[in-house]
Amino acid sequence: MYNSEQTKALQKKTEAWLVAANAGNMSEIVEDNIEDLRYCLRFHEYRYYVQNDPLISDFEYDTLYTLLEQFEKENPGAVTPDSPTQRVGKGLIKDFPKTQHLVPMLSLENSYNADDLLDFDRKARELSGLSAIEYCVEPKFDGASISLLYENDLFVRGVTRGDGEVGDEITMNIKQIRSVPLSATFSEYGIEQIEIRGEVLMNKKNFKAYNDTLMEEGIPPLANPRNAAAGSLRIKDTAEVSRRNLEAFLYHVSFLSTGNRQSFNTETKEDKPVSDKNTVPSTHSGMLEMLWRLGFRSPKNEMKVFTGIDQVISHVHDFEKERDNLGYEIDGMVIKVNDLHLQDELGMTSHHPRWAIAFKFKARQATSKLLGVEYQVGRTGAVTPVAKIEPVPVGGVTVSSISIHNEDYIKEKDLWIGDTILIERSGDVIPQIVKSFPELRKSDAAGIVFPKTCPACNSLLYKPVGEAVWRCINLNCPAQIVEGIIHFVSKDAMDIRSFGEANVRKFYESGFLRSIPDVYTTKLQQAIEDSKKQPLNRILYALGIRYVGETTAKTLANAVDHLLQLAEFSEEELMALDDVGVKVAKTVYGFFRRPDNLHLIQELDKLGVRLTNEKKNLVNEGNLNGQSFLFTGTLTRLKRTEAEEMVEKNGGKLLGAVSSKLNYLVAGEKAGSKLEKAKKIPNIKIISEEEFLKMLSFSK
Repeated sequence: MYNSEQTKALQKKTEAWLVAANAGNMSEIVEDNIEDLRYCLRFHEYRYYVQNDPLISDFEYDTLYTLLEQFEKENPGAVTPDSPTQRVGKGLIKDFPKTQHLVPMLSLENSYNADDLLDFDRKARELSGLSAIEYCVEPKFDGASISLLYENDLFVRGVTRGDGEVGDEITMNIKQIRSVPLSATFSEYGIEQIEIRGEVLMNKKNFKAYNDTLMEEGIPPLANPRNAAAGSLRIKDTAEVSRRNLEAFLYHVSFLSTGNRQSFNTETKEDKPVSDKNTVPSTHSGMLEMLWRLGFRSPKNEMKVFTGIDQVISHVHDFEKERDNLGYEIDGMVIKVNDLHLQDELGMTSHHPRWAIAFKFKARQATSKLLGVEYQVGRTGAVTPVAKIEPVPVGGVTVSSISIHNEDYIKEKDLWIGDTILIERSGDVIPQIVKSFPELRKSDAAGIVFPKTCPACNSLLYKPVGEAVWRCINLNCPAQIVEGIIHFVSKDAMDIRSFGEANVRKFYESGFLRSIPDVYTTKLQQAIEDSKKQPLNRILYALGIRYVGETTAKTLANAVDHLLQLAEFSEEELMALDDVGVKVAKTVYGFFRRPDNLHLIQELDKLGVRLTNEKKNLVNEGNLNGQSFLFTGTLTRLKRTEAEEMVEKNGGKLLGAVSSKLNYLVAGEKAGSKLEKAKKIPNIKIISEEEFLKMLSFSK
């Protein structure tokens, strides 16, 4: 979409905008160059969301976006439909109106082996009279199908697949997907109206992060990225859709109109330019190239073109071996006749096109039987049902237990003891129950009755309003005590290495452990003594306060000199800290208002556990005063943790990512993407490990 000269020019413009933004007094500059600013922002959206190769930091993009946003707020008449600010929805969507596709979205015929592909090729050759056919082969994305409509270069409508004829209009939610451009210069090809098909995805990295967030909040994780993508498209809060970091691959042009000429299923009928415009492609691969050039994330780089079916068969088998190395989920490959004129000649059945077929990879699903349900109590008192099933191999492992999360999940999936169930394991994702088969249910099947009392201590369970999880709120519940101790001694908390989960359970059963302070009265003296000197943020994390992860624990620790000072904070004062929201503030405030928790902390204090923030007293001391550092690659003279400790002891700060706030990037051997990104930000100084040591006047 942008050649090297355009890229250099746009980057130069961007740098000029950033310099001007830092100087202030921007109103006249923005007004005179408003479209130039929008163009720069669209360019950087393309680099980040389509090419996955950003040229500026998130902070710098936000700086320019804020300039545009402020100007448009003050000058509402200057807003354009394709402005980057128009992705942001206003409030909640009331409903999703039903909308008819310009061309029906038919399903593809499925194949599972080479014989199916050979048969597909034979039929295509017989119908066309050709001895060999050219095919375009691309991944079959495992997401949610969408149809996008552009008119006069502007995005005007997004629709779900629905029943193939009619879908739900989800335009505002599609606008939250940054890899979908709000405008594209189809007019360069003489195209006035175009309907494009594609797939909305949540990549594996974002899917894992999203599931981690759900589990931290006590909400069942989603079974697979496909469910995550499909569910996100029907959320009525556009801000929530935006937070889910969806992306879209656009892989098929179903309809286009060029003045008086119209083309269904992308047949252009002739290969002549329209007036002085570019030629509309006459092949499917050409269409993918066109979409890529216009700024869409098409599978241009993933597709292959072959003549004859034998090469196709070899390619799809090779690609299946690499599926786990992709950043997103696919469940097969799609083989399409490449010539669009030939596609039109081959036509369609009432169910599927005759010019395309899906080759499905080996399933990562299996059926089993639900034998029973056990209930586990976690350290926060959450009671989690676990399904015991007939052991079955899925995705390379044998599965015999599956979390079924909570009572609502059981009802939603309509699970009964004795049911035949479909389970799925995608990549490294925890196995999930996809559905039950009520039609196979026997007459003696038993419903699952969720307990009213704790399975560990028999106390009455409690479910807070608005939550799905039943909890035991008895602080003396043995299951919670054991899980709390296991968490307290874990590697990321107090790191008492001789205290594994098995030892904790053994000592508890033997009567040696009955609470967290008891950890410091056992015989594992050296490891325990070392743990007493852990920094305050580790103690905060080790206490297992709900919603307080490692990063939040550091934020809280840096706000106080002693742990018990947090008992003096109001909810409003807690929320004033970086990254502390309403839920965290309420939980932390509640934790430090409970006498038994304060008693526990006082007991730890008496036993010699350091509750003061030693690092806070070191701030602004030393010759790195106020400078920020980030390390990348392999250091040869220092361990990474040693280097980071030196920064903090000498008054410096550590950052977790490359941004304009970074002063120094220390690059070791085999430095990767952080180094490349830092090179593009002028104010960052890139230094070697030796130069870092010289800054400390240190020799090792």
